[in-house]
Amino acid sequence: MNRLTIDVRPGEYTVARLPQDAPVPPGLFDHPGLVSVTRTPDELSIVCPSEHAPATDQVQDGWRLLTVRGPLEFTLTGIMAALSGGLAAAGVSLFALSTYDTDHLLVKATDLDRAVRALLAGGNEVRGTD
Repeated sequence: MNRLTIDVRPGEYTVARLPQDAPVPPGLFDHPGLVSVTRTPDELSIVCPSEHAPATDQVQDGWRLLTVRGPLEFTLTGIMAALSGGLAAAGVSLFALSTYDTDHLLVKATDLDRAVRALLAGGNEVRGTD
């Protein structure tokens, strides 16, 4: 696999779970940063900057966002496997998202330094860690 460039995005992110039939919180898309809303038959999951997270009992905050610089071709294989495997070997848990253009990884803020070291050790370039 070719060397990937991964950008560490500023700020903290939250992953929240709402009931399946909950409406998407108003204004969620009115702010910069990654926002992902996924509805399944069992839940409404939201990933967003922490300052805009919905109020709910089921919430995980303190995540940092790492974005693979793209766009990535749909024919590429093994990107998420390589990244997640390196992080797993370093003992870093993750929350993964993919968009049309690229892949995103969220790691706990407390694990960010370890995650960056693991990604660098895997031959990737990591930017935005200053």
